[in-house]
Amino acid sequence: MHLKRLVWDTLKVFIIFTACTCLFYFGLRAMHSEYEEFHRYDQPDGPAVKVFQTESSLLDRLNLFFRLGE
Repeated sequence: MHLKRLVWDTLKVFIIFTACTCLFYFGLRAMHSEYEEFHRYDQPDGPAVKVFQTESSLLDRLNLFFRLGE
């Protein structure tokens, strides 16, 4: 009787694990298919504002390099 209960509990854990793994896998596939057509490097639409300025002095770049390790 004890062995039968152990096998049943093991089978339940295996079924739950398999179901969660399949749900996770198909969820990732659905998200991939949703974002596959999304082009993130396209030009922005609407009134976009440039937020990064590339004009900086050599001293500013060195300071940033030593501070952030870039």
